[in-house]
Amino acid sequence: MEARLDDLPSQVRSTLEDFIAAAVKVSGSNLRSAILFGSAAEGRLRPTSDVNLVLVFGTVHLPELEQLRVHLSFAHAAIRLEVMFLEETEIELAGQAFAVKFTDILARHRILHGTDVFASLKITREATLNRLRQVLLNLALRLRERYAFVGAREEQLNGVIADISGPLRACAATILGLEGEHVSSPREALQTLARRLPGRDRTELLASISEVRQEHELEPVVANATIDSLLELLRAMYLHIGTWS
Repeated sequence: MEARLDDLPSQVRSTLEDFIAAAVKVSGSNLRSAILFGSAAEGRLRPTSDVNLVLVFGTVHLPELEQLRVHLSFAHAAIRLEVMFLEETEIELAGQAFAVKFTDILARHRILHGTDVFASLKITREATLNRLRQVLLNLALRLRERYAFVGAREEQLNGVIADISGPLRACAATILGLEGEHVSSPREALQTLARRLPGRDRTELLASISEVRQEHELEPVVANATIDSLLELLRAMYLHIGTWS
């Protein structure tokens, strides 16, 4: 393994090593790179965190994916492993099309096998701004839909909040990056941006997000207030980037 993994929980470390070894055995030199990204790459996994991995191939062959299916199913069940299967020729297109995600990947990644195939990837400001608008709007739409669907079962609102918090933090880090400000983590970026943007006091919102990411259950009244505050923050973020020329 090219990167150290000793700051990760032992089960995460061993499962990642076994899965990548299986991928190397199945694909050989066709597997160009295995790249860990997100909170696991930072060594900041939380109980609710997925473990995110990109496998980059010369060409993605379905028979190879079929051979990996059992290994992936086991790893997903064991450590919530989520894998993106990408071809080398798709890197530039994926970077521009999913600019927020790939900005986050560039900021937080470790090479576990092969070379850093993202080293030369440059994401344009225009692509990033366009994708930011799409992601922020989509988060608001998803949040409303999920609230309408599970509102009668308020205990499920905690999962809704946890699911939104990761991409919300990535958006905040991307916004600060476009403004020339870089922070140590997406968590810090959201805290910085939420306190800076005009609108309501968001101290309780930030505390609630941290609570659900630690798998602490919010009281129903707090969960409802958190959903409302999340929608207000998404609106403030969207309006903020709308002021840019």
